Amino acid sequence: MSDTTELARKDEATSETASETAVTRRDDERAQSRVTLTPPVDVSEDSQGITLWADLPGVTKERLSVKVHDGNLYIEAEAMVPTPAGLRLQHAEIREPRFARAFSLGADFDTSKIDANLKDGVLKLTIPRHDEARPRRIEVRMN
Repeated sequence: MSDTTELARKDEATSETASETAVTRRDDERAQSRVTLTPPVDVSEDSQGITLWADLPGVTKERLSVKVHDGNLYIEAEAMVPTPAGLRLQHAEIREPRFARAFSLGADFDTSKIDANLKDGVLKLTIPRHDEARPRRIEVRMN
């Protein structure tokens, strides 16, 4: 039994309403499959730079894009939620979710040395500071 079938049963009294509702529901499902989600992100900062972890469940390396442009970091991805063989999908709120998030980076960060690692649906980005921007210890001499 699908949602469309249930909607048609609820609106049996007028067949026009039932078919209009079913069409509207299918359009809503298509729109929902194109929804872009904002992935949750954890960020930690130290004297060396920033480490960012973004939750991207179901995303593979091939469907992930990490870009830096004009001082902004962009993360975009598409997830594939496979249906195991022999099973039929009854209901999916979002069938193929898209993720997108953007961050503004300060001039202290060396975007040419960003390290990206995707493991178990978690993207880890390490963004180091420029050497000149890192705190340094100054030796004090006694005369």
